[in-house]
Amino acid sequence: MTDAPHFWYADDPSIAELLESVRRFRRADAEMRRRVSAGMAMNVTDMQALQYVIATESRGGHAHPRDIAAYLAISTASTTKLLDRLTASGHLVRSTNPADRRSLVVTSTPHAHAEVHARLGRMHQAMAAIAAAVPDDARPALKEFLDAMSEHLDSEKGSEPLTPA
Repeated sequence: MTDAPHFWYADDPSIAELLESVRRFRRADAEMRRRVSAGMAMNVTDMQALQYVIATESRGGHAHPRDIAAYLAISTASTTKLLDRLTASGHLVRSTNPADRRSLVVTSTPHAHAEVHARLGRMHQAMAAIAAAVPDDARPALKEFLDAMSEHLDSEKGSEPLTPA
């Protein structure tokens, strides 16, 4: 970072540097998601839904359309269209919930797993190696920092529109 004072955090340059690193990570993450989604001929929301379903299954759970809608913060109508696209492409399957025949569960296909692994496996291995390089004693503080940042960003409700001059 340059020696110039930061607009928001001029009184503590180390905070400005830390938050700028977080911003760079967030930009890089968003751009990576855009590239991977485009490479799979999906939009970012479709990719996030696919990852949500796979993650839910890996924890032994079942993904339901309403849970996908809540996770993505989209309407049920948008979720239906998203699921239509992902079932038509062979990435997801909708079926009757075995525990409650009135509802649906969404499951990933072997095709989806193969595609996600082929595109993200190398990147996830590299990220795990980078995380492994963080000293063991620093990991709890780093995790606490990232969790607190995530919680704060999730709690932000937005702001008032800008006013004209």
